[in-house]
Amino acid sequence: MAGALLEVESIDCFYGDFQALFGVSIEVGQGETVAIIGANGAGKSTLLASVAGLLRPGAGEVRFDGTTIAQLSAHRRVAAGISLVPEGRRIFPSLTVEENLQIGAYRRRRGPWTLRKVYDLFPALQELSGRWGGTLSGGEQQMCAIGRGLMGNPRLILLDELSLGLAPRIIKAIYETVYAISQEGTTVVLVEQDIGQALGAADRAYCLLEGRVSLQGTSAELTRDQVVEAYFGLR
Repeated sequence: MAGALLEVESIDCFYGDFQALFGVSIEVGQGETVAIIGANGAGKSTLLASVAGLLRPGAGEVRFDGTTIAQLSAHRRVAAGISLVPEGRRIFPSLTVEENLQIGAYRRRRGPWTLRKVYDLFPALQELSGRWGGTLSGGEQQMCAIGRGLMGNPRLILLDELSLGLAPRIIKAIYETVYAISQEGTTVVLVEQDIGQALGAADRAYCLLEGRVSLQGTSAELTRDQVVEAYFGLR
């Protein structure tokens, strides 16, 4: 893809002797929102971990803005402009909301995202700014985790299991912010089990099945039947 910001080429990933990804390739253009969908255990989080630098592929290559990042540690990838919002949020429970957000600015790059901008995106966080992270609801924690990821001004933000464990009305509100984030020029890769939410938010989608890409295409061209077949391995 011309102008690809992220290129993952034929990566294999392992946890000890267990192989989680088999020759997975994806491309993400600058300014795109791309969804990675699939069932539990499909390899979605492993793919994000390999991009974020938390897991080193056993084969293949990851390139960011045309440059291989195989030798970059996770914190150097943050400085380069890659931010991961992990599954389970992982908010620091003994820090306030604002302190959690400020931690995200530790490796801050120049860009549009400031504390004020994050509060504009998530007004509830400003009201909760002095609350301890451990007292937040699941939806509030997800807002805080996304805000923390944005505080570093990433070029690419990776959102892992965005809607997991959240009430439908909270999921709707969270997904509305994904569009706002992309409008600021931040490229988004989101991992999701909910097919409808993912396709509604993304420009393009990849489906993973047992560690392999089983389907890819634009959200407009992919039919629900195609996605369901690829998701569950139906033929």
